[in-house]
Amino acid sequence: MEIKYTKRFSGQYHKAGKEIQAAFTQTVDLFWADPQNPFLRNHALQNKFAGCRSIDVTEDWRAVFKETTSGERTVITFYLLGTHEELYG
Repeated sequence: MEIKYTKRFSGQYHKAGKEIQAAFTQTVDLFWADPQNPFLRNHALQNKFAGCRSIDVTEDWRAVFKETTSGERTVITFYLLGTHEELYG
């Protein structure tokens, strides 16, 4: 599995502050070890985010990503990082 980040995600990450950055780092470590860990609440999204998935970073913060597979190679690309309200309004 390979993890990538869009420029937009990186900008949101840097604006989020150290507490959220640390929480995201822990979340990615957990995701790497077990993408289906119940703590992550990994789930498919609908409507304008159809085709994407979301994981919990904190109680209120979410990371939106897409998973693509080519042969045996899986790439996880993180697109958005924000509070539930910021992302889903």
